[in-house]
Amino acid sequence: MSERSGFRSAFRRWRADRPFWGGLLLALGGAEILLTMKASMKVVLHVGMQGLAGYLLPALMVLLGLLVLFNPVQRLFYSITGVLVTLGTWPTSNLGGFFVGLLLGVVGSSLAFGWLPDQAPRGRRRQRGREEGVAAAGAQEAGEPA
Repeated sequence: MSERSGFRSAFRRWRADRPFWGGLLLALGGAEILLTMKASMKVVLHVGMQGLAGYLLPALMVLLGLLVLFNPVQRLFYSITGVLVTLGTWPTSNLGGFFVGLLLGVVGSSLAFGWLPDQAPRGRRRQRGREEGVAAAGAQEAGEPA
């Protein structure tokens, strides 16, 4: 059991050092759009203006999602490029994978763009905020400036 918990804690540390959910959603959005490109012609609404772009843009989404995961230092460039490529799938790839891949790509790119690497996890921030609030309230009661 300890080997399993060791892997789990190592994965949590790895995941905490990068915009994991943003990269994952961006890659999943690209994969979903690629899968809808393979749908039968009865399901396909719009093959796209350029046949190659219909496959190239979702493949770039998958690549950018993986790059966000494995090279988080460049996350700003990857996320901006990811949202632009994702929006480009609207006219080229079945309305962005019937809106699902488009939504996943935009949300994933936004999460990757907004991720801040030096922030403490939420639980610790809440606890620190409570402690600071109690300290400030105690200082006001004692008549000291906050």
